[in-house]
Amino acid sequence: MALGKFHALFRAAHPEPGLAVTTVSALLAAGAGHTFGRGALITATVLASQAAVGWSNDWLDARRDRAVGRPDKPVATGAVSRTAVGVAAAVSALAVPVIGLFTTLPGAACITLALVSALLYNAPLKRTAFSVLPYVVSFGALPAFVVLALPGAPTPPLWLVLAGGLIGGGAHFANVLPDLEDDLTTGVRGLPHRIGATASRIAAAVLLLGATVTLAFGPPGPPSWVGIAALAAAALTLPAGWLAARAATARGQRSHAAFRSVIAVALIDVVLLVAGGSVG
Repeated sequence: MALGKFHALFRAAHPEPGLAVTTVSALLAAGAGHTFGRGALITATVLASQAAVGWSNDWLDARRDRAVGRPDKPVATGAVSRTAVGVAAAVSALAVPVIGLFTTLPGAACITLALVSALLYNAPLKRTAFSVLPYVVSFGALPAFVVLALPGAPTPPLWLVLAGGLIGGGAHFANVLPDLEDDLTTGVRGLPHRIGATASRIAAAVLLLGATVTLAFGPPGPPSWVGIAALAAAALTLPAGWLAARAATARGQRSHAAFRSVIAVALIDVVLLVAGGSVG
């Protein structure tokens, strides 16, 4: 019984995106030249922040998730109590600045900013025209934290922060697309809901392609062959997804090709970000 509750609590933390962001942070820490110990601190800090965001999301959305019958939400199905999820969110949130302080003070401040921004998305910004802003701030702050956590807290390069922000903005539009109808049913009207599915796909594509360009041409010196290849792949993937989606629509079929092409470019950006080597 206890194991089942623990598993439900784990699922309520949104483990897939949380672990993905944490893994990227760990790889960035290694690329930035952190020692194993400091890299572990960075990874633990980011993991705590991701758990806090996931749990607070399910705590806040419990009533909405029950209303639309979300079987993937443990609080909505009764697999775990809303109180337990709320307590877990609070403990994780408080742990973020504490663990972050074991790196550098500027680093701790930066990751705390990223956490506060993400929590403000959950309430109240998710329901406003400013819903994209927390994604831009939090994703931009994430690689900045990795650099600021280095001894001496060096200034993060502008191109790195900009690329993170663009990836975050693109991720927001792409992430909301599958849930647009459920969100509208329960009164959520963020920026993607206000501009519609088609405009959101375009926004996601433009932002993520912008991140690819930034990562390819932002670092000092000529762009690497990896950057050029990533840019070419992104430029080909997006139109291919749109064409496949239009062809399916013409045949009267639903298609996720455009959405998947946006996700593919997001993955290209993350790989390019990690493959960029030292960011310090």
